[in-house]
Amino acid sequence: MSKQQNNENKVVTIYDIAREAGVSPATVSRVLTNNVNVRKEKRDKVLCLVRKYNFKPNAFARSLSDTRSRVIGILVADIRNPYYAELFESCERAAQNADYTVLLANFSGNFQREGEQLEMLQEQRVGAFIQMGGSADALFSKQEYVKLLNRTMARTPVVVTGKVEGMDCHAVRVDSAKVMELLMEHLIGLGHRRIALIGGRMDVLGTYEKFHQYQRSLKAHQISFDPALVAGDGSYDMESGYLLMNRMFSQGTELTAVIAVNDFVAAGVMRSIMEHGKKVPQDISLVGCDNTYIARMMIPDLTSVDYNYEEYGNCLVDTAIRLIRGEEVEPIQMITPRLAVRNSSAKAPEKSG
Repeated sequence: MSKQQNNENKVVTIYDIAREAGVSPATVSRVLTNNVNVRKEKRDKVLCLVRKYNFKPNAFARSLSDTRSRVIGILVADIRNPYYAELFESCERAAQNADYTVLLANFSGNFQREGEQLEMLQEQRVGAFIQMGGSADALFSKQEYVKLLNRTMARTPVVVTGKVEGMDCHAVRVDSAKVMELLMEHLIGLGHRRIALIGGRMDVLGTYEKFHQYQRSLKAHQISFDPALVAGDGSYDMESGYLLMNRMFSQGTELTAVIAVNDFVAAGVMRSIMEHGKKVPQDISLVGCDNTYIARMMIPDLTSVDYNYEEYGNCLVDTAIRLIRGEEVEPIQMITPRLAVRNSSAKAPEKSG
């Protein structure tokens, strides 16, 4: 609720302004948003009180005079993941700059809770939804999720960071194939030919696209594909990276570089490499995806692909706002990633003998 402190430290709300001016809260809001449909005498009374109390309206107050909600609901797969945290923060800044408010709902990868949170946000009468991860990232959409989204979109526009089969919701996505192309060109350019791909699941759209670009890059450089170098049956956390890298060591898989599906997985991979008496990057180069704060904290700091979070967040929020306004928007917009080269990648070690 809008509120300011008067000179006696009493909390002043938009309703106090309305009561003292003898007008409705909606009239106060129309004055604050420069709506011309307010008589001069009422406008003057309201503005006099606004100056008296140094009152500054918030988005809720301004929304009283607007039939369109100025609140965007953001549904996040796991806010503990720094990728989602950075993207949400970017969206929040973009919304504030556009004079909108955001509501966060986190479902921690639980499908049932995902649906409950979506319905909860709808009860809050948000103007649009942005969904980051979860069912919207699936390679093949669950029918239950499609039905839920159909009910939601009958009243509220939806923007996702993945895709939903058979739905006309809008998508703002990172170009996953370009992510892998950047990493492969970097490592192959350093002389690596035994490059492992670790982490994630192949039923997730972004991981699936990365894997297929990994194969295309190998083929383009006439490097044979070895399935032993791919471990895509894990997850997206540090423990998964650690266990999958341990498995490669136990199987005696020869490699000189590792691509981790995200920075979390890269941290687990690095721990495994160190415990096996190897050094990064002298023995094994290591690169990741997301370029979160984890990449900068690792020793050595991690070469990773950045998703240009500011542009990403701006595009998601701008799309949501344009849909709230009923404007035409491209159904799919792609964010171009960029490579941040650091100290975890180096030339492939020369073979002894």
